[in-house]
Amino acid sequence: MDNTRNTTREWVHGLTALILGLFLLGISSGLGIVKNIVDLWGALLSVPEYPAVVMREIFLSWHSWSRDKNTLNSEVMKLRDENAALRLELAKITGEKIYSDDKNNSDIKTARVTLRAPMSWWNEIRIDRGEHDNITQGLPIFHEGYLIGRVSSVTLMSSWAELITSPSFLIPAVIEETRELGVVAGDGNGTVVLRYIPAGRGIKTGMKVSTAMIGEQLPPGLPIGKIAGEIASNSDGYATYKIELGADLSRFYTVSY
Repeated sequence: MDNTRNTTREWVHGLTALILGLFLLGISSGLGIVKNIVDLWGALLSVPEYPAVVMREIFLSWHSWSRDKNTLNSEVMKLRDENAALRLELAKITGEKIYSDDKNNSDIKTARVTLRAPMSWWNEIRIDRGEHDNITQGLPIFHEGYLIGRVSSVTLMSSWAELITSPSFLIPAVIEETRELGVVAGDGNGTVVLRYIPAGRGIKTGMKVSTAMIGEQLPPGLPIGKIAGEIASNSDGYATYKIELGADLSRFYTVSY
């Protein structure tokens, strides 16, 4: 009998406490006490969270700045390529030579050749300019005002450039006097030829050779050299011509870009 009374008493006490708690919760909500407690607790929790919040803001700010910088750099590179193409078209009309190693020209920058290995003498060089100097893969390089290669790989402080005399350096080119299109190719030993020119088109020694439409970084009209003579004519109706490069690649120590 006593156990039953104790159990009943516990249930009554529990229900009373629950009802009282709900009643107090309703009253306190109306009085704003709970909100004050929540605000206080949030303020206390904000202290250990503060470093993480600051780091998050810094990261978001840096990420936004980096993205905007990359976008601006892309726009600058695009404008530079468009400007170069326009200057080349103007040069065709006026006969002015645009690309040179003149260090006084603010648009032309120079780089020093830091390595030219004997085993790859005619294939590639390393220069002392890299990502830090806004060098990008595919960027054309010049010597004595003529195209001699393009950047093949880039690191932070230096870059490798493939020379026009390399067997793997294949670019479309045009004979300026006749507008015949062909492909410039090197043999790895210092010789450069122009292939796939239709035979019997009246190509003569001394005619100028320049790049054809390749891309934004290698626009048309970049001077390469001139025709030095016909090497052979194939049975398929195409002739191959030797090119005399405008730049002397046997030995050089600087390039321009």
